[in-house]
Order: sequence, then structure tokens, then C-alpha cells
Amino acid sequence: MADVSSRAQRVGDQIQRELASLIQLEVSDPRVGMVSITGVDVSRDLANAKVYVTVLNTLSEDPAVNDLTLSSPGELDRLEIKENINALRRASGFLRTMLSKRLRARIIPKLQFHYDNSIERGQQLSGLIDDALEADRNQSSESRE
Repeated sequence: MADVSSRAQRVGDQIQRELASLIQLEVSDPRVGMVSITGVDVSRDLANAKVYVTVLNTLSEDPAVNDLTLSSPGELDRLEIKENINALRRASGFLRTMLSKRLRARIIPKLQFHYDNSIERGQQLSGLIDDALEADRNQSSESRE
């Protein structure tokens, strides 16, 4: 991403803002849940755009299911993520058409949706740091006794 032109970066930022609005207001596919667009990388020739999304957990009527899915990413989370990404990929043509009406550009990039697991990795790293700090506290309290 370090070798991205300023124009491609500006187009990517504009696409990110517009897609966030379009997905929320225009996409009527029930498989598309609460998604957040974390970034858009546009190729130098503006022909392709990689759209990175995260999928937020949705609450179920069953509290037991919520406990399973709202903790660490489980099988249900992975299925929900896959379903959302597939639905967005199917809607990419529609979203591209809607973008062409909103953007002032001759070329509208082909949209490629990818899951962004950086938030998940950040939570894992934060958990590891918390565990290490707790172990350090326990070790220092044992050595004082």
C-alpha cells in the first residue's frame, strides 16, 4: 500500500465513504448484516478496488447462541462472515453501478470484497498482553511472599 498514487488514494477514500452509505441504505439482501468498511485499495490504473470489510456480530433471539458467537470467533462467526462476504460479492455489480451515479469519474473500479481480520488479530494480541501482565503480577506477588 506504500506505492499507491495520491489519486488512487483519494478515489479509494471516496469509494469507502460512498460504499458505507450504499451498503447501509441501498443493499436489500438480508444476508448482508452489520458490515463496516475498513479500507479500500485502488489499483494505479483505477480498474480494480480491494474493499476490506469487517462483520459485526448480530444478536440472536437465543441468549445461548449470543454467548457462543459474541465471545471468541467460533464456527458460527466464520459462517456469518463468509455469508456476508459472498452476499457483498454478489451485490458488487449493483454497488458499482450505484457508485457510477455518485462519483464523478470515468472509470469505476471493479469491486473485490475481502474480510479484514485486523480487529480480530488486535483482540488476540490484546488478550495475550493482558495474560502476560497478569502472569507478571502473579509472579511478582509470589516473589514478595
